[in-house]
Amino acid sequence: MNHPAPNSMGALLKAAVAAVKLVTAEEIMPRYLKVAHQHKSDGSLCTEADIAAQQALTKKLQAILNVPVMGEEMTGAEQRELWKAGHDGLWCIDPIDGTSNFVHGLPYFAVSVALLREGKSVLGVVYDPVANEMFAAEHERGAFLNGEKLLSRETVIPMAQALASVDLKRLKSKLAAQLAAHPPYSSQRNFGASALDWCYSAVGRYDMYLHGGQKLWDYAAGALIFMESGGHACCIDADDFAQGDIWQRSVIAARDEKLFGEWKDWIRAQQ
Repeated sequence: MNHPAPNSMGALLKAAVAAVKLVTAEEIMPRYLKVAHQHKSDGSLCTEADIAAQQALTKKLQAILNVPVMGEEMTGAEQRELWKAGHDGLWCIDPIDGTSNFVHGLPYFAVSVALLREGKSVLGVVYDPVANEMFAAEHERGAFLNGEKLLSRETVIPMAQALASVDLKRLKSKLAAQLAAHPPYSSQRNFGASALDWCYSAVGRYDMYLHGGQKLWDYAAGALIFMESGGHACCIDADDFAQGDIWQRSVIAARDEKLFGEWKDWIRAQQ
């Protein structure tokens, strides 16, 4: 069996990347700024582009590897049944992560696809079509941006000078209040697309990351890309990120190990 070179993507990852790029070009971008939308029961937005992309991705991904496909635009009951059925292989997709941005013309959204085996991500693809940035990773084979290997690097920076991506609305009120009143970093951003937040952290655009609770499709691909780039992550209440709640997983993360430790300690001290 021929194995890919250490600094290149394997055949399965390349096929997933190609499928994501094609579906984005055919089903998503032609509808950008033009699509009608509706609110789901949880208050989030859903568009014709989300539905069309999910259907197209399902067909293409199952043609690559015929295992169940779980998408964001399914009912909770459907998602849980597919999770149970997909122990030996499960595609997990978010056809448009950042639908509100997509609808309002904010160029911060992405298509996210992960392949899970035994409940853990082994392959991840996150595509930002506006910037034409394709982030991808395979378990223990590294992470890539537009086909180029992302190399691990330590960026020594005091936390007081750090730029943090922080989703305040899902945090406990005490922690959110402390972050608002006495932030330990220099500046904070939140643009509303978790998959891209992970990827931006992977390439060092954000120094630190904090989120109070992500769905499986929010982190399945992005977290793998981040970890394979050399990043460090845990949950707010658990040191092992992989052991967090599957359906509502909190995130503390930083690319630099020392900064990660300081960030984690500061957050937990506010609880």
